[in-house]
Amino acid sequence: MPPVFFMAAAGAAKRGTDMPDVDAALNTHYTTGHLREAFLAGIRASGADPDALRHEDIENGDEFHTGGGRATDDLLAQVPLARGMRVVDIGCGVGGPARKLAFHHGCHVTGIDPTEEFIDLARELSSRTGLSDLTEFVVGSGTDLPLADGSQDLALLLHVGMNIPDKPALMAEAFRVLKPGGHFAIFDVMRGGGSGSPGYPLPWSSVPETSFLEPLTAYRDMAEAAGFTLHASRDRSDFALDFTARMKAQLAESGPPPLGPHVMMGAGAPVRMANFNAAIAAGQTAPTELILRKP
Repeated sequence: MPPVFFMAAAGAAKRGTDMPDVDAALNTHYTTGHLREAFLAGIRASGADPDALRHEDIENGDEFHTGGGRATDDLLAQVPLARGMRVVDIGCGVGGPARKLAFHHGCHVTGIDPTEEFIDLARELSSRTGLSDLTEFVVGSGTDLPLADGSQDLALLLHVGMNIPDKPALMAEAFRVLKPGGHFAIFDVMRGGGSGSPGYPLPWSSVPETSFLEPLTAYRDMAEAAGFTLHASRDRSDFALDFTARMKAQLAESGPPPLGPHVMMGAGAPVRMANFNAAIAAGQTAPTELILRKP
């Protein structure tokens, strides 16, 4: 599996008049202007043909959160999945989890992300892998989902909440679009119990003003206020540190893989990853799963 150290998907913020333009700052943070070209070059370097692309050629190399495809599989193993289910991926990035669900489980997935460069590439990769019929990608906000009430069986949030200051609105929107009995599966970077603050830049933010870390207790409180019941939660800090250590060893031995977060982050990736890993080790951040259910 190609090494993937961190997320690259962001949710949009719901802003007030006294709040900085978070959306604009995040678009600047995530947009490279050459992501498509870099990703297609990575596909070729891996020995695959972009014009005859299979899902297997890019699977896990198109997921940009801690633990990559392994973390997605671990999260999805905790919720019911069936063919024909409708899923919304809030902060979908370039569509890796969406295509995984479509390819392996026959789900219909709508990906929402405010970064237009991500959405453009997500659409193209789904087209090239023959998964356009099961995936749709829309530029939009996690606090204002363009979906009907009670239309979704499952909502996903993978390393996105750190970019959303109005998490009560996020929880309310996820609750609104889910069917009764539907699940909201979250894998976010939450605030840990360690002292001090993480160093910047980080994978999800270049400056503190666009980083909105909250502890698990706050997520739980906001979820319950929205109407969710708590199904499960799990701190994955040890998993993240072990995964990163193994990927570092692989990098030292054979260099960076053709696909992975470095393709999107470019020259800034090593510093951002180092700061993130240090924050996990210090307990300042904690990659954490939270499974919620709509009664």
